[in-house]
Amino acid sequence: MKSLSIIGMSILACVIYGIIHDQVTARLCAEYFTVFHPPIFGTDDPTLLGIGWGILATWWVGLFLGVPLAVISRAGKLPKRSARDLIRPMETLMVVAACVATVAGLIGYVAASNGWIRVVEPWASRIPPEKHVLFLTDLWAHNASYGAGFVGGLVMMALIWRGRLMEGRMSAG
Repeated sequence: MKSLSIIGMSILACVIYGIIHDQVTARLCAEYFTVFHPPIFGTDDPTLLGIGWGILATWWVGLFLGVPLAVISRAGKLPKRSARDLIRPMETLMVVAACVATVAGLIGYVAASNGWIRVVEPWASRIPPEKHVLFLTDLWAHNASYGAGFVGGLVMMALIWRGRLMEGRMSAG
């Protein structure tokens, strides 16, 4: 049951992050969601897009993070970690991912504004030209967010495992 709470906490954290992230990016360029993604929500309202895609695009990230995190936190005879023990590391991961996404979005914005990167077909003709810069801003922010989440998740797991090992050694010796 404690492993399931870790998985659930991970899914919840990722979904909350995704909704907040997508509230921002949907307001920058709704076409990132309405053109670049399948039109499954039938709306161009940024709030609804942010909620819908925030959930749909991140619940599975939370699952893929949560399962190995639960194993690393609970497996074996080493001192166990609970979902409560993982709140601060998960918050840190989400803040780092948000910072990386922000920086990447700004880099994407500057690069697109200077013509260093461009929207390519088939998207270039489907997205209004005046939205290309903001579309690329969103794209860079989203890709960086996933990358930061993946790398940060691995780092978080390694730190938790290391902490369990150190605590186990201290209590054994």
